[in-house]
Amino acid sequence: MGYARFGSRLARDVVEISHDVQCLDKGGFWAVVVTFEGDVTCVRFATVTDPQPLLPGDWEPLTGDWSTSLDETSYRSGVTQIRDRIAAGEVYQACLCRIMSHPLTDDADLATLEPLVAQGNPAPHAGRIYVPEAGLDLLSASPEAFLIRHGGRIESRPIKGTATTLSAMLVKDYAENVMIADLVRNDLSAVCRPGTVSVDALCAPEDHPGLTHLVTTVSGELRSGVGWPEIMAATFPPGSVSGAPKSSALRVIADLETVPRGPYCGAIGWVDADANEAELAVGIRTFWADRDATAQRWLRFGTGGAITWGSDPGQEWAETELKAARLIGLASGRLEP
Repeated sequence: MGYARFGSRLARDVVEISHDVQCLDKGGFWAVVVTFEGDVTCVRFATVTDPQPLLPGDWEPLTGDWSTSLDETSYRSGVTQIRDRIAAGEVYQACLCRIMSHPLTDDADLATLEPLVAQGNPAPHAGRIYVPEAGLDLLSASPEAFLIRHGGRIESRPIKGTATTLSAMLVKDYAENVMIADLVRNDLSAVCRPGTVSVDALCAPEDHPGLTHLVTTVSGELRSGVGWPEIMAATFPPGSVSGAPKSSALRVIADLETVPRGPYCGAIGWVDADANEAELAVGIRTFWADRDATAQRWLRFGTGGAITWGSDPGQEWAETELKAARLIGLASGRLEP
C-alpha cells in the first residue's frame, strides 16, 4: 500500500520498517524521515522503478484560516530575545521557526496536491512518502540538500540567505551563510578523511519560484568504516536550520519554539544501501498530515529563518511569510500552478 517517490525513483512494496539508522548500512532501498527532534523512520521497499508522469488531481483547496504556533507578536519577540542572547555571547545565530496548521478532512489525499506542487513549485529535492503503517504522509518541495552520498564521497549544500531577488540580499544574508558553511565543514570533518573536506562553492545564488537563495557546497571523502550512525551523529540536525554553535542554538530553539518541528527541518529522502548512494533533503517547504489527541486530522507546514545580530524583527517575520506564500497559496487555491 505504501510508496515513495523521489525524482526518477518510485519505490513500492514495503518489506521492512526500522527506527534505527544502522539499518541503512545493511542493503536495500530505503525511504528515510528523521524529525528535527531525532525520531527516525526508515522504510525498505522491494521494488524501485521509473515513476509515471503525475496526472492532475482533484485537490480540494483549503479555504479556511491557517493557525500558527507563533503569531507575529510572539515571533518578533523571539527575534529580539535571540539578539539579546547573541549580545550576551550565548550564540552567534539561531533559527526561529513556526508551524502552520489547517484542518484536513479524512478523505483529503496529499497525492492530489502533489501535481499542483510539482507544477507550481518544482524543487530539486522534492519527495512524496506515503506509508500509513509507519505513520508517514508527507509531500516535500525542498530546495536544500542535507546529505548527498556517492560511494565514499559526501556532500552538503546548506541554504542560508533568502530574498525576492539577488539584489535584495542583505549583508546579514551573506553572514548567515558563511557561519553555517564553517559549521557544516566542521560537522563533515568528524567523519571524513583529514584534508579532504572542502568548500566547493560559497554563497552561490540559486533561483527558485518566487525567491532566491544563497547556497554553499561542502564536500569530503568519508573515512573507512564510517556508517550512517556516525554520519548522522556528526551532522544532524542540519546546521542551516539550527544555528551556530549548534548546541547553543538548539537550547535557544527549545526555549522559544512552542511545538515540535516534526519532519520540518529534519531529513527527508532516500538511501540506496546496495549502490552506496543517498540523497537526503533538509525537510523545508514540506507538507505533512497528522492527527492531534482528539483524532482531528491536520495539514502542517513549517516556515522560519536564521536570526543574527543584524536581524530586524519585522523583516524576519516577513521572510517567514515569503517562504510560506507560494506553497500555502497552492494548497489554499489562491495560486494557480
